[in-house]
Amino acid sequence: MLEVKNLCKYFGGIHAVEDCSFKVEKGSITALIGPNGAGKTTAFNCISRTMVPTKGEVWLDGERIDRLRPHKITAKGLSRTFQISRNLADMTVLENVICQSRINGWRDLFKPAMSPQEIDKAMGILDFLNITRIAYEDGSNLSYGQKKLMDLAALLMSDPKIILLDEPAGGVNPTLLEEIVGHIRKLNEQGMTVLIVEHNMELIMRLSQRVVVMAAGTVIAEGSPEEVQKDPAVLDAYLGGAMEDAA
Repeated sequence: MLEVKNLCKYFGGIHAVEDCSFKVEKGSITALIGPNGAGKTTAFNCISRTMVPTKGEVWLDGERIDRLRPHKITAKGLSRTFQISRNLADMTVLENVICQSRINGWRDLFKPAMSPQEIDKAMGILDFLNITRIAYEDGSNLSYGQKKLMDLAALLMSDPKIILLDEPAGGVNPTLLEEIVGHIRKLNEQGMTVLIVEHNMELIMRLSQRVVVMAAGTVIAEGSPEEVQKDPAVLDAYLGGAMEDAA
């Protein structure tokens, strides 16, 4: 579904991502992990082209996308969340979700801001995530965890083939964490491909089917969670006790 080839991102003399290559198989949950500063989020930004890569290639479902603008990449079926919610605080949850609807050309300019079809679709997504009760709450009134769920709802509004989740569990309480894990599993069971960046190693080890490990901007290991747990370079040089505890 997704192939990253020799991806690089330089900021002057700083090589945030260097010769990074990995694949995400269709229908899988793949984790991208590594210590702080490893280049994970920068790689995400380059894949979704919220940052322009210095060089390298990104392929989605057999089509090269690294030269497309972000909205074109979304239209091709790749959507992502951010570590910090980017909701519009003066709009309701429902409005924030509908903002992510697919645009079908200039004719959409003459349609209502929220069509009945879009409202039905958005409410269906909110129901799937068990948050219809906050549909008409302003974004400014939401808790941190509710914002995470709203971001996931907005992501699904664009009918993606693959979703990139940047620390979806970061800062949420244990109960909500289990809800988010359940939603990700259900989406995957329905055929959604998932690439996830997360520092919660226990979560990654029980949720993902494949793990890609980055350090110093490049991939140093990849394999099943069991294989990565046993990789001495990953354990000793990069993750240490956190991975051992997860094991």
